[in-house]
This record gives sequence, structure tokens and C-alpha cells, in this order.
Amino acid sequence: MFYCDKNRIKEKIDTFSGYGATGNGGITRLSLSKEALLARGEFVRRMTAAGAVIEMDDVANIYATIPGSEPDLPRIVMGSHCDSVRNGGNYDGILGVIAAMEVIETITSQKIPHRHPITAMIWTNEEGSLYPPAMMCSGIVCGKFDKETMLVSRSAEGLTFGEALQSSGYMGEEKNRLNAKNYKAMFELHIEQGPILEEEKKDVGVVACVLGMVNYRIKAYGQSNHAGTTPMHLRKDALYAAAQALLYLHKELDTLDSELVYTTGEIICRPCVHTVIPEYVEFSLDARHEHPEIIRQVEEVINNIPKEFSKCMIETTKMWGRDTIYFDQNLVSVIQKNVDILEYPNMRINSGAGHDAQFVAGLIPTAMIFVPSKGGRSHCEQEFTSLDQCWMGMNVLLRTVLDLAAAI
Repeated sequence: MFYCDKNRIKEKIDTFSGYGATGNGGITRLSLSKEALLARGEFVRRMTAAGAVIEMDDVANIYATIPGSEPDLPRIVMGSHCDSVRNGGNYDGILGVIAAMEVIETITSQKIPHRHPITAMIWTNEEGSLYPPAMMCSGIVCGKFDKETMLVSRSAEGLTFGEALQSSGYMGEEKNRLNAKNYKAMFELHIEQGPILEEEKKDVGVVACVLGMVNYRIKAYGQSNHAGTTPMHLRKDALYAAAQALLYLHKELDTLDSELVYTTGEIICRPCVHTVIPEYVEFSLDARHEHPEIIRQVEEVINNIPKEFSKCMIETTKMWGRDTIYFDQNLVSVIQKNVDILEYPNMRINSGAGHDAQFVAGLIPTAMIFVPSKGGRSHCEQEFTSLDQCWMGMNVLLRTVLDLAAAI
């Protein structure tokens, strides 16, 4: 039985953690920044040393491919992203890239026979931290986003994604994109970014789906006035009304289903002056669940919210939504078979977070493998997954890829 090299995995984790290191145990490695370009250079150097052929597509996704004994067969691809959020951790995205590299290095160093070509890749701009939206370039490749629209996405500093792409040195040709003709399947290993695997004492998650979700904006319209001269009974305080609206939504949504998760992560208050009664407040509501009937009920609650709280008008607007994305059942079964053979504690799990793999699932058969996040922490400098758990997840990936690479 073949295994990945634990020391080699640790060395890669340590090396990539240096690109964009904050000094507080995490990284800031925004897409196509100088820090991200250093990480990309490390990927290319190591994969070239392993004998892989390097290609880039027109949005700087990088593909590193080793041939199989039958090089004309479609490729099996593994990958994730190397960009991070600001003050993020050393495992989100990059662990999936390291896993893909480790599988390639294990196969080439141990001379493991395989029929299909095998590819490790880096997706560009998954986080969207500098150039929104998230999962930009997998979205372009998979037909979810218009490329020309994405090229003019602008950072807070005024640079467009297209300008960053041109100067990156990694812009290749459209013909090199992942596609249904030249690729057989894709796998993405990722940290869970939540507490479930740790809570259940499991070392590997076999991912069934990415949850469906809806995103709304709720707005409260009041009236600005002086904070010291306006009696309480005469006020139209938009912030107070928005707080009542939020409490109403929490009370109603909590009655729907125990697996429903929802979040208000953004609030806008105007004029946002401590001596002025707020005249306008807007907040986000993000709700996620596997089953469309629950999402329908969520939308019914939102749309039936009272139109007025504390003399302030309430308005709701749906921004966007997505259906649950189920991963390929054959690939999920192969992952399950291999994690059971390896006798690693495991469970089926759904992903509440979005990933490049969810877009790829509409193009070619796709599946994901999760490893635990200590304390459920992610998108922060405290993000951590033990070396043993990283190794276990990568062994599952290795065996699964070899199973597929041996088949027609």
C-alpha cells in the first residue's frame, strides 16, 4: 500500500506559510499579489522538479501534469487555491494545493504506475478578497461568470483584476483551461472550516454536497434628527427598527430546522454619527441548508416580515441564491471505499462554505475530501489542522486518484 510522506508534507506547509506571513502565525496572501506570486513560483519549481509539465490558462490558473502510461487518456486533476483572506490561516485552500503536489511527488518518487495523466493545479482568486467575487476564475472557466466583467473588478487601491493578470507573468492561453474533453475528474482536499469533524472525533470528511443558500438585504428607513433634542416617543430610529427586524427573523427562522444556519455579517448605518439618530440601516442575511424546501421557507419568513417597526419602513431585497450542489456519487463512493480501507475515523459531511469544486461539478465529475479544523476556526490566523490529519486526508486522496488513474 502506498502512503504520502509526512515529513515532506510538513516541509511544504512550513514553506508556504512563509509567503505572506503576518508574524502572528497566519498569512495575508491576496490573489496575484507579490506574496501569491512567490507561492505560485514555489509550486511551479517543485512540480517541475517532479517531472510535471506546466501550463497556464488565460486567467492564470496553473496546471502541472505528469503523463500516464496512456497519455491520450483524459487527465485526473486535483487542486485548490493559494490566495487567502486578510490575516487568514496557513491551511485554507493551500492545503489542497499541497495535497495535489504531494500526490504527484509520491507517484513520481515511488514510480507508481498509472494509466491516466495526473494534474495538480492552482485556481486563481478563489477568495475574492482583493478582486470580488469569490471563486472568480473557476467561475469563468465553468461558465458561471463573464470573463470581461471579471477583468474590470477593481481592488480598493484601484487596480483591476485584468491589470493584475497582465502583470502577473502567469497569464496563458484559453485552450489550456480545464474542460470536459481533456479531464476525467477533479478532487479538492480542503479543511472543513467548521467544528463538526472535531466534535464527532473524525479525521476525514467524505463530502456529499455544498449547501444551497440565499442572500438578502434588509433595509430600515427612519429619520435623522438630533440625538439630544428629540424625545424618544417622536423618534424614527432606523437602527432600533433594524434590530427589531433582526430579532424577528431570528425568532422565526429558529422554528424551521435545526440544521439551518443563517448569519448577519454586514451592517450599514447612516449617517453613522454618534450625535445623530440613524435614518437608514441595511443588514445582510445569509441562510444555508441542503434542502430546497427549507430554503423556500426561509424566503417565506423574510418576505413576510412586518413592513414597519417603530415607525420605520422595512424593505427586503433578494441579492442571489444557489441550489445545493451534489458531488458525483461514483467519486464519493470511491473516496468512501478508500477511507474505510485505511481505517481512518470518518463521516459523511456537507460543506456550508463555497469552493471552486462546486463550480467544477457542473463541468466534470467532482468530489471533495475534508480534514478537521481545530476549534472549527478558519479565515483567521489561529486556523490549524494537525499534521497527522493532513497526512490521512492526503493518503485518501492518493488512493482515490490511483484508483481512477488505473481505470479507463
